[in-house]
Amino acid sequence: MKKPKLVYQTFIRSTPKKTWDAITKPEFCRQYWAGIGNVSDWKRGSKWEHVAPENEVWITGEVVESVPPKRLVLTWADPDDLKDKSRVTFEIEGIKDMVCLTVTHDNFKAGSKMARKVSWGWPRVLSSMKSFLETGKGLNVFARG
Repeated sequence: MKKPKLVYQTFIRSTPKKTWDAITKPEFCRQYWAGIGNVSDWKRGSKWEHVAPENEVWITGEVVESVPPKRLVLTWADPDDLKDKSRVTFEIEGIKDMVCLTVTHDNFKAGSKMARKVSWGWPRVLSSMKSFLETGKGLNVFARG
């Protein structure tokens, strides 16, 4: 089975610093990611967690690379299935009055259940982040038709 490589690119009227903060500061992340915050000190080798409002850890991993406000690389795994680990890379490039944010989610294990989950989730979360950074209000990332 072929391992997927998911790449999402969006242009946001923002600055690299504000975009970095939206990803790494839980108080901002919660506003566009359904109340869920990313928690870490964001230093290489440190643990990071994706924590829901009731303090339940949804995703966990390690900071592989951290170059504020340009690049962040993380391992990514469900705490109930740590063997199904993958990697997420955030690349932030400033272009005049906007940023180009590229998110690459790869290094999935063959047959990964996580790949299916995130292929649905990333477009919603990144759209919500864009809305939050441009208008101050995120989207309902769990909305259904």
